[in-house]
Amino acid sequence: MAILPIVVHGNPVLHRPAAPVTTFDEELQKLIADMEETLDASNGVGLAAPQVGVGLRLFNYHFPNTDGVPERGVIINPVLTLGKISTQDPDPDTEEEGCLSFPGYGFPLKRADWVSVSGLNEKGEPLKFEATGWFARVMQHETDHLDGKLYVNRLNKKWTARSKKVIMREGWTVDGNSWLPGTDPDPFGHDMVD
Repeated sequence: MAILPIVVHGNPVLHRPAAPVTTFDEELQKLIADMEETLDASNGVGLAAPQVGVGLRLFNYHFPNTDGVPERGVIINPVLTLGKISTQDPDPDTEEEGCLSFPGYGFPLKRADWVSVSGLNEKGEPLKFEATGWFARVMQHETDHLDGKLYVNRLNKKWTARSKKVIMREGWTVDGNSWLPGTDPDPFGHDMVD
């Protein structure tokens, strides 16, 4: 297993729909194992294949939940059915998202509080479950990556303006930016000692 570099906003793979997984071979199993190790090293809660430069429809997650779903998993070719999304402004204190491909920043975003998830596991077997609360948010965030969207593409006008300033300031309008979890400083400060 290996820790993979996480690509940042300007990489084209993050902005185009990923291809469905059709082959469940050793190469796919190695990618899944490498993504697991990368997710652990990143201190994140989810990691989609496009975030490590691979344009395939799969993601892994590590998120304790109360929905009866294992806290670690892989979802391949996911299909989501979303509950209602509120039209109110997002709460900056309780609805802030972050992203390993938009490292070091967070912005508030409204999401559905319930989703139905179906897809395949790492063996190609069907899976289906419901997710609520922040677990539902993780499912939506990671599936967006597979559709060529980052969460900053869904922000309201106010927060979109702020995210665009970050993109310009950080130089994330072009390809070539990445960071290596476990080697580079954690952009979200998880490696800081109190």
